[in-house]
Amino acid sequence: MTQKRKMTLGLIVGNRGFFPDHLAKSGREEMLGVLARAGIAVVALTPEQSKYGAVETYDEAVRCAELFKANGDAIDGVIVTLPNFGDERAIADALRLSRLRVPVLVQATPDTPSKMGITHRRDSFCGKMSACNNLRQYGIPYSLTSLHTETPDSPEFTKDLDWFLAVCRVVKGLRNLRIGALGARPTAFNTVRYSEKLLEASGISVETLDLSEVLGRISRMKDAEPAAVAKLQTIQKYVATSDIPQAALLKMAKLGAVIDEWMKATHLQISAVQCWTSLEENLGVVPCTVMSMMSDSLLSSACEVDVCGVLGMHALQLASETPSALLDWNNNYGGDPNKAVCFHCSNLPKHFFKEVRMDYQAIIAGTVGKENTFGTCVGQVKAGEMSFARFSTDDTAGKIRGYTGSGRFTDDPLETFGGAGVVEIPGLQKLLRYICENGFEHHVAANFSRVAPAVHEAAARYLGWDMYAHSA
Repeated sequence: MTQKRKMTLGLIVGNRGFFPDHLAKSGREEMLGVLARAGIAVVALTPEQSKYGAVETYDEAVRCAELFKANGDAIDGVIVTLPNFGDERAIADALRLSRLRVPVLVQATPDTPSKMGITHRRDSFCGKMSACNNLRQYGIPYSLTSLHTETPDSPEFTKDLDWFLAVCRVVKGLRNLRIGALGARPTAFNTVRYSEKLLEASGISVETLDLSEVLGRISRMKDAEPAAVAKLQTIQKYVATSDIPQAALLKMAKLGAVIDEWMKATHLQISAVQCWTSLEENLGVVPCTVMSMMSDSLLSSACEVDVCGVLGMHALQLASETPSALLDWNNNYGGDPNKAVCFHCSNLPKHFFKEVRMDYQAIIAGTVGKENTFGTCVGQVKAGEMSFARFSTDDTAGKIRGYTGSGRFTDDPLETFGGAGVVEIPGLQKLLRYICENGFEHHVAANFSRVAPAVHEAAARYLGWDMYAHSA
């Protein structure tokens, strides 16, 4: 997995002069200290640029906006902190004039009952409502802390800050995203049809490559070509391959080398790959291990050209900064209404498994022959907390929609092939009914994390998608 990226936040400190403005000074210093300890870079006015480095007047709002615009490429989100009531107009003006399209978190510091005199009274409780009212009037989307008021150094704000950073990563990562679609959608998989135009309207582009071009590039690649040799070595280090024919491993290596070069040359971040059953018939391997390696390296890859499926994988990965997988909602687990078997045949990242080995694809082997299906990653999914997400383009309604939720992978025994695990989700029957009633796909993205609320907030509030948050 790659190293986590350092985040940068803009900071607006609210102030209103007829409240104790020394609170703006101390509040700014307190918030800066909290953000510094969290390893976050901050873009904010200094006390030399405005009174106490806060934003109260229109001139100060202009100065703040200019500062934000100058650092616009770096800023992932903005925190509005209210150590006192704050001037709601200046806050909204600063954000409007900055032209930033990033998430905004509004935080208000609580009053202390023993300090309610004129020299220490904050009224941030009230001021937060006024600030939010103006942001709504200005058409600026914003997020809220879990409690109406909370101090920057509180455990509640620490959790809210982690959540907000995840929201920022999802929003920034999905805007201007480039997805590679390798091959055509298999005819039997109507479920993965999608609208490129609706994705483009959200800033998400799809770059296509015909499978014939991939096969042609592979056929022209020499066995000793450095890219193929390097990829072969990487595959053998990644997963146990002792029972796999060397010829099949070399085919996988060439396939991986071609995909790597294509993604690098066309600036793609994630991919969706045709598998069933063209690669098996025309190349003689499955792409599962190659795709597993990409997903494990945070370059999410989904099978059956499920572009919306890999979009869900990527959103979860951006939020958690850990690998995602694409699974089938596949089987009931006995008679437990809150448990199910999630399965793929499989290209799950190594991060998901208790133990993993390379094998042949048992389902397709009956059609194309075992010798043409080596390359799957086989094992049981480990136990742990789970977030899930699914996006879909609703072409008739002209919108992107989706759902998110949380559960856990369990240690329940399971005797099957491929990559599979038992999930336990409170209110699972309600979720399954929602999926069926609304015509969602049988594929779902999963991640070992608790980031579903952040993905939901990013998609619903900042991207404007029609989202359902599952709860029991």
